[in-house]
Amino acid sequence: MSSGDQLRGRRSECESLDRLTSDAMSGRGRVLVLRGEAGIGKSALMEYVVRSAAGCRIARAAGVESQMELAFAGLHQLCAPMLGHLDRLPGPQQDALSVAFGLSAGSPPDRFLVGLAVLSLLAEVAEEQPLVCAVDDAQWLDQVSAQTLSFVARRLLAERVLLVVAVRTSTSGPCDDPFAGLPELVIGGLRDSDARALLRSAVPGRLDAHITDRIVSEARGNPLALLELPRGLSAAELAGGFIRPDTGPVANQIEQGFLRRIESLPEGTQRLLLAAAAEPMGDLSLLRRVAEQLDIGADAARVAESAGLVEFGARVRFRHPLVRSAAYRAAEAARRRDVHRALAAATDPVSDPDRRAWHHANAAVGPDEEVAAELERSADRAQARGGIAAAAAFLRRATELTPDLGRRGVRALAAAQAAFEAGTPDTALELLAAAEMGRLDDLQRGRLARLRAQIIFARRRSGEVHPLLLEAAGQLAPYLPGEAREAYVEAIGSAVFAGRLDVHGGVRAAAEAARAAPRAPQPPRRIDALLDGLTARFVDDHDRGAALLVHALRSFRDASGGNEDDIMRWLWLAWPASLDVLDDETMFHLTDIAVRTAREIGALNFLPLALTYRAAVHVHAGEFDAASVLVEEAAALTKATGNSILGYTEVLLIAWRGEDPRAVPLIESRLELATSWGEGRAIGSGQHLLAVLYNGLGRYQDALASAEQSIEFDDLGVHDASLIELVEAGVRGDARDSAAAALRRLELRAEASGTNWALGALARSRALLSEGDTADQLYREAIERLARTRVVVHLARAHLVYGEWLRRENRRVDAREHLRTAHEMLRRCGAGAFAERARRELLATGESVRRRVAAASDLLTAQEAQIARLAGDGRTNSEIGAELFISSRTVEWHLRKVFTKLDITSRKELRAALDS
Repeated sequence: MSSGDQLRGRRSECESLDRLTSDAMSGRGRVLVLRGEAGIGKSALMEYVVRSAAGCRIARAAGVESQMELAFAGLHQLCAPMLGHLDRLPGPQQDALSVAFGLSAGSPPDRFLVGLAVLSLLAEVAEEQPLVCAVDDAQWLDQVSAQTLSFVARRLLAERVLLVVAVRTSTSGPCDDPFAGLPELVIGGLRDSDARALLRSAVPGRLDAHITDRIVSEARGNPLALLELPRGLSAAELAGGFIRPDTGPVANQIEQGFLRRIESLPEGTQRLLLAAAAEPMGDLSLLRRVAEQLDIGADAARVAESAGLVEFGARVRFRHPLVRSAAYRAAEAARRRDVHRALAAATDPVSDPDRRAWHHANAAVGPDEEVAAELERSADRAQARGGIAAAAAFLRRATELTPDLGRRGVRALAAAQAAFEAGTPDTALELLAAAEMGRLDDLQRGRLARLRAQIIFARRRSGEVHPLLLEAAGQLAPYLPGEAREAYVEAIGSAVFAGRLDVHGGVRAAAEAARAAPRAPQPPRRIDALLDGLTARFVDDHDRGAALLVHALRSFRDASGGNEDDIMRWLWLAWPASLDVLDDETMFHLTDIAVRTAREIGALNFLPLALTYRAAVHVHAGEFDAASVLVEEAAALTKATGNSILGYTEVLLIAWRGEDPRAVPLIESRLELATSWGEGRAIGSGQHLLAVLYNGLGRYQDALASAEQSIEFDDLGVHDASLIELVEAGVRGDARDSAAAALRRLELRAEASGTNWALGALARSRALLSEGDTADQLYREAIERLARTRVVVHLARAHLVYGEWLRRENRRVDAREHLRTAHEMLRRCGAGAFAERARRELLATGESVRRRVAAASDLLTAQEAQIARLAGDGRTNSEIGAELFISSRTVEWHLRKVFTKLDITSRKELRAALDS
């Protein structure tokens, strides 16, 4: 279909859509968001895509304003015709989609696992026939459907799928728009010449020139306005130029035109249009039952169709969404309630109880406990399907309809919890205010206080939170000791992240207050051990504190199964704690379980955090390329899910590599940002990374200054690592007194920890401040201990400082051995600055150093390398796609590029090619 003749004045838009359709049909997945005001032609362009996509399968969905609170409603519209392919999806994805659509019972699925299932479903359907997905009025999709489609859109790459989404121009910011950042086409008004031609085509009789000018001017190029504004004018007005001037937005004028046309219809027809507008599914049989209840005559549908406002086919379809809204708004409140009451009565309570409950809610005149209870049950069902946003909406409306003050407070509190989990903290805080106005008992007030603190902490990790959590813990303690202890852990955790910027006594004060926590339930949980360990860490002597913390962390790590939920819930605090005691085994196992579990269950909200910490494990293991892959994956997922970017491991990598000229300004910008939002621990962490960077570059005075700033506060998971950097910087920078003072502090802490990493780092630090045989023995001890750990890059640095010492002792042969080992290890890790230090020392011994030869893996992007290694390990495309949250076709697309770059022809050659 040639684009130029299809839609007047839309040649370039049609040509763009033609190109996207062609790309999708050839296996290059495409997405386009059509943006514009109501009536501007988005739906017409959508229809153009559908008509022009010859040979493609078409899937449709449309948002409906009154349906926005029903979880997965929009997604079900789109996917329902394709569910015959559901059995081709991997088991977890089948289960997730089945539960989300209410086809089966099960645990609430992660919404991003549902997103992966939808992506896989579309890809499977498109294998048989290219697929065009047309989603109109996306601004009215239910929240979880919009978020899921946004996720799918960001993962389309090599599928034969075109996704076109039409959404009205909004005044809300990009944070509120799930489709922000996707490829988009802003639809503007028609040019005057095209507008006049379209207007003439819509008016059969004579059209006064002044009237033409007036309508074209008021329509501002809006095609629907050009077609609809003349309909409210008589022939005399059109021919003679006598019309009432209209002002206001074009969309309002159009809707007013529809209103006038609806109000001119017989009363029965108006009521039928109202019922159709209030019933979002377009179910014709349901509408007929409602018409019978309301005594609407059989000719009402014919009159509505004759007026050009609606079509009664297989489904009820309004000419334009503005007709639907006009039909609903034209009715008085009492008539709307009557229609919703009839719709509730006509809706099957077994097959569609939630829609029935929603209609009952809209029919309610005032508080109604029966309807509120029905909504509460709907909230439970929505939550069971993973529709937490819908659950929040049901509970909010249930709160409004609850007559009893006590019960209203409880429901408002539940609604606030659901709203927080759905990612709408402002709504959650509003609901908490409503809950406080109800009659809550002490336990409920404790839960309310804890939830408010959690919301504040999620927004801003500052020192204002931990006093709130301590207060909540005290309120919960007499009733729910377990929840109280969890609140104490959260209080300590919030104080940990506030760090030096906490003005409420800091983490020690929080830990002291936690001494008042009720005794742990029997048998004690892992979180109880973590509370005892953290409390001792900040209050007691180092020996007891470290021993309890190590014990707590190993209870997370060494459990014989069943520890996944605890790790996912508390990783944010348990991992920094394991870094605090330099326990590399626990760091490894926590992140191994966290990443594997998150991938298996599709927990994409949690996975970026797990990947970030796992990437840090790879950095310490000297596996910088593997870390880079996970950093890139975490960034892609946070972009796809709309969550905040976690930049810790990105700057950790930059600091250890030491070759990026942006390193210092990037780290310093993170320090400024951390200060602005009150996260003091990030300041200590940033200064530690600068110390690592400067030590690698040989800028020891700068490294010393950064390390000293870092240890000004006892930050969890940062302080001891900075002591280690300070000792090296002090020795190399002629500040031995500072180095010796740092060593004394390190000795107390490392010996209490007792891990090989801690004791190896301690031996290395002691060696730097020792001489003769003592130094030699300590360097050897450091290497021996660190060789038993996973922290390869720290072992390489031990070889480096030992080799440097040996050269200064004029033991050149011995020095070459360790410097050569250090150089090779650090070069292989990617620690360029430290490797350069080793190279310079080697040259000083008279050793020649070979330049690095590029590895085969250097030719690949991070994602290509990750996919290649998984394929080389024998994973299928489907398994790789499920793990990386992409379609199997995208995996295949990447592998073709890998084969070309590595000059291989089969998967069997991958492992050897990557290792070369």
